[in-house]
Amino acid sequence: MNDLAKTPVTVITGFLGSGKTTLIRHLMRNPGGKRLAILVNEFGTLGVDGDILKSCADENCPVENIVELANGCICCTVADDFIPTIEALMAMPQRPDHILIETSGLALPKPLLKAFDWPAIRSRITVDGVITLADAEAVAAGRFAPDPDAIAAQRASDDSIDHETPLSEVFEDQVACADIVLLSKADLAGDAGLAAARSIISAESPRAVPMLAMTDGIIDPRIILGLNSAAENDIAARPSHHDGEDDHEHDDFDSVSVSLPETVDPDVLAESIRRLAREQNILRVKGYVAVKGKPMRLLVQAVGERVRSQFDRPWGDTPRTSQLVVIAERRHIDRAAIEATLGV
Repeated sequence: MNDLAKTPVTVITGFLGSGKTTLIRHLMRNPGGKRLAILVNEFGTLGVDGDILKSCADENCPVENIVELANGCICCTVADDFIPTIEALMAMPQRPDHILIETSGLALPKPLLKAFDWPAIRSRITVDGVITLADAEAVAAGRFAPDPDAIAAQRASDDSIDHETPLSEVFEDQVACADIVLLSKADLAGDAGLAAARSIISAESPRAVPMLAMTDGIIDPRIILGLNSAAENDIAARPSHHDGEDDHEHDDFDSVSVSLPETVDPDVLAESIRRLAREQNILRVKGYVAVKGKPMRLLVQAVGERVRSQFDRPWGDTPRTSQLVVIAERRHIDRAAIEATLGV
């Protein structure tokens, strides 16, 4: 790469559990001859996504090229975290050909785009494109759209209510910022679900953008890398619910980290996690669990009542400590109730 050429950066956004890490793993396995670097930003103190990606490191994306910024929003800590991280990646003996940024599922992408205008980096990197993942099954089921009748009733009783729900605001901001929307979990949504998701997203998008169905993160990298959109130059075309605000808050959502004893039956744990979604409106659960009598750790990931688990690697010398991060709207976070449901 010519030293004067800007390094392209792809911002991969999407709500909790939409499949961002799965997509990045696919890109790592199919880099198209590019040397990649990855910056992962998570909501919560347990870095599950970064750990998953580091386990997939290879010569095209060595482990030192995978940087994790946990428990924070990179667009809120630009000077302290984001800029130094980008500068460190650009100063590597082998400069990456392409940088992927996986945002937190609760992130608003537009403030991150504004960070690319910082003098320290604006002449060296450019936003090749913003890729928004949307869980097609969840979108079709209306999990991100507020009940219009309920909102109307609330507004009738309280005229200070003038905005959508926290979930719908994040979802709409992520869609509005996109150059391409990937409809993930297409196999679960089916043809009818995909059609419904397309209709909902088209209604929310301020401009026409391509929408492509995707299952298990599999898509031709040439479709989403090399867009040359220079998104930092057309921020005005990407509206946000928070336009005009100097700062943006993350007070609508919260997380707790729960330590568990060794699990005897993973199926019982999975049902407890489903109960959290049903009874306590928990959005996302992820982490690692020690199963009695098993030498490998169990990776657990849940979105609502969808719970998936797999043994990913031996514990080895790592302490057999079970820990789950539980994420929900702040008003639904009750540590005692969560721990009781999980049997702590």
